[in-house]
Amino acid sequence: MAQITASLVKELRDMTGAGMMECKKALTEAEGEIQKAVDVLRTRGLAAAAKKAGRATNEGLIVALVSDDAKAAALVEVNCETDFVSRNDVFGAFATKIAQAVLDSNPADLEALKATTVGGETIEALIIEAIHTIGENIQVSRFVRRSVDAGAIVSYIHGGGRLGILVNFSFSKPETANAEEFKALAKDIAMQVAASAPSAIARADFSPATIEHELAIYKAQAAESGKPEEIQEKMAVGRLEKFYKENALVEQIFIKEPSTTVQQVIAATSKSLGDSVEVAGFDRFALGGN
Repeated sequence: MAQITASLVKELRDMTGAGMMECKKALTEAEGEIQKAVDVLRTRGLAAAAKKAGRATNEGLIVALVSDDAKAAALVEVNCETDFVSRNDVFGAFATKIAQAVLDSNPADLEALKATTVGGETIEALIIEAIHTIGENIQVSRFVRRSVDAGAIVSYIHGGGRLGILVNFSFSKPETANAEEFKALAKDIAMQVAASAPSAIARADFSPATIEHELAIYKAQAAESGKPEEIQEKMAVGRLEKFYKENALVEQIFIKEPSTTVQQVIAATSKSLGDSVEVAGFDRFALGGN
């Protein structure tokens, strides 16, 4: 019996497109003979599924799940080929099962997720089964799992699953999580992230390289005005301020009240609750990788 090496598994994967775990099983059953392993996969229908697995997946769903105590959450993008399938209940249930596996198991990456077992089957096997059942290529393209100690996580799904948001909040008082004012604020902030697509929470969270790059562009733009250097400097700084106000979440104009900023809304709610509510992080998945 030939040794089942990683290179042999890769060769079989390249030949058939079947998953890593299924290739290992097939090679073991075929005692390391790759052509027999191909036949094993064909017998199981996995090579046929592999043909579908080469097709483009431009549609799909973003699914968010939050634990009952709001201390952990998962955001997952599962892709398929057509909008028709993405709106199918069977596909929706499958995507939700993937999100639940992420929430429950906290896998390190996509390979670890595929090896995760649900009901006695690996996620990789479930994907292959779904390809057979639904008749389209299905792929899990990305996921995140977040958790908090002192605080809560909220989710928001927009556009029938084309856009998904997680927002992590930190605060001191446990009762804040159940306060109606906090729930309203949390929903509003999640909608803000969806609508305004911030790049960071606050200006201090941008990397020095990002700010250097932006400022260089603004200085070059200002230089074209032909105005004195001190005016050019003020123009560049002014444009950088605009960049912060458009891209730092807490500095953005609040979408529900243009006369105030997100930070002012958070501060007002914190004062009303007698707590210090802060946005600790956020994730924004738009279908297709944006």
